[in-house]
Amino acid sequence: MLILITNKIHSQDSKEVLDSQDTQDSLNTANTQEKMTAWQAIKYDGLSIYGSVKNAYTQPFRWKGKDWLTFGGIMAGTTILLAADDPANEYFAEQAEDIPEFVREASFRFGKPLFNYGLTTSVYALGLITKNKKIRKTGVLLIASATAGGLLQTVSKTLVGRARPLTGKGNLHFKFYSGGDAGFHSFPSGHAILSITTAYAIGKQFKNPFIKGGIYALGMLSPISRLWEEAHWLTDVVLSTALSIVIVDGIERYLEKKERYVYGLKKNKINWNLSLGAGRIGVIGRF
Repeated sequence: MLILITNKIHSQDSKEVLDSQDTQDSLNTANTQEKMTAWQAIKYDGLSIYGSVKNAYTQPFRWKGKDWLTFGGIMAGTTILLAADDPANEYFAEQAEDIPEFVREASFRFGKPLFNYGLTTSVYALGLITKNKKIRKTGVLLIASATAGGLLQTVSKTLVGRARPLTGKGNLHFKFYSGGDAGFHSFPSGHAILSITTAYAIGKQFKNPFIKGGIYALGMLSPISRLWEEAHWLTDVVLSTALSIVIVDGIERYLEKKERYVYGLKKNKINWNLSLGAGRIGVIGRF
């Protein structure tokens, strides 16, 4: 009898271990994700963000022929654009006085970290509260992309030390390891990286080309505003935009490859989705 009981307990313990392992192995399935508590979802999403940022920085080590061709094309195009830096700076600087003050202010604020992270975390919180994995995934994509791009631009500004247009030093003047000298923090453009990653990541969630175009156009306001203010060269903005797109696409592919967010075998009673249209913006719940 004792042997039977011991074997039964052992069998139950083994079953619990196997069940636990099965649960870990099936975290990326739709059924398991549907049953997550809010706290489990937050921990899961945190790991997704960490993995996404890590992947963004290690991805170049896994590049193949096509990836290197893309990189070479971006660098070659940026090099050619160097000749347009001075004319573009003069042109945009002349337009500054004609830009309405509220547009200049809004464009500046949109690329600031405080506003950007407020927006990205709001999208994530909406997905978490409504239990909508698509919106939650969008929030994770936004946070991970902004984090990866933000860290990159913060370090690069100091290391590269490119002179801003307003210093009058020219577009090929560098002060490497510039430290706290803001006049030599021209590349890359932090406003461009944050606003483009946000607009691009959100725009990708919509199929309507007019909505996509509107969101992308809104995202370009902040980078262009840096040209008005003579804070960045044209090549700063163009290369920062390209980096932002590469980062967002790379993180999205990582999340899809790892199947971190599998949409639905089981539907919520209310399906929440973002909605944009003529004269309206909001969230729609469908029963």
